[in-house]
Amino acid sequence: MILAFGAHPDDIEFGAGGVIAREVREGRAAHLVVCSRGEAATHGTPAEREAEGRRAAAILGAGFWLLSLGGDGHVGEPPGAAVALAEVIRRHRPRIVLAPTPEPNQHPDHARLGRLVRDAARLARYGGLAELAAQPPHAIGALFFYAVTPEGEPASPPVLVDVSPPEVLAAWTQAMEAHASQARTRDYVDLQLTRARLWGTRAGVASATPLWPSDPVVVTSLAALECGARRF
Repeated sequence: MILAFGAHPDDIEFGAGGVIAREVREGRAAHLVVCSRGEAATHGTPAEREAEGRRAAAILGAGFWLLSLGGDGHVGEPPGAAVALAEVIRRHRPRIVLAPTPEPNQHPDHARLGRLVRDAARLARYGGLAELAAQPPHAIGALFFYAVTPEGEPASPPVLVDVSPPEVLAAWTQAMEAHASQARTRDYVDLQLTRARLWGTRAGVASATPLWPSDPVVVTSLAALECGARRF
């Protein structure tokens, strides 16, 4: 199961919607956890943006969960925030967790949530936390960061997920288009599809989404790593 966290109702779709679409169509369950209702947005009311997020999740074939961490523009790191996210991780018990990159030069909610999810994944393992005693500890398999915007991309090499299959691109595009209120500012759909084409060109595929591992990736065979991105 994949558990993806986003600070705002459109973050997961724009930054990793293709990955979610591909995983779901490969038969793996996915659940989106959105940590605000987009209250500070120039366009779209909180109710409208929540509805867009639920519609987009349904298009991707993923579950949807709304969790408030202070509201749009106020996602912070107060005591207890990481514990609240750790409770979500324990409840869903995912193998893979996705979160925004902690890179500083982007919307501050993105970077803060990335750090919070990283901390929460660690706290979810600890059996002695009284606040989490209702659910057994859970150790995730891996945490990957996604970039909502180009400015959020770390300098380190990413893992590239091939999102080229037509049915994957179609679901991803429709999920992004569900956030119609945000298209009043700029063409975010074209931005994300262009980014995917550029990353795909580097990898010799039509489109790819970059993910950055929080920790070294462990595989049981080099066969899992036999496709590199050097295509020039």
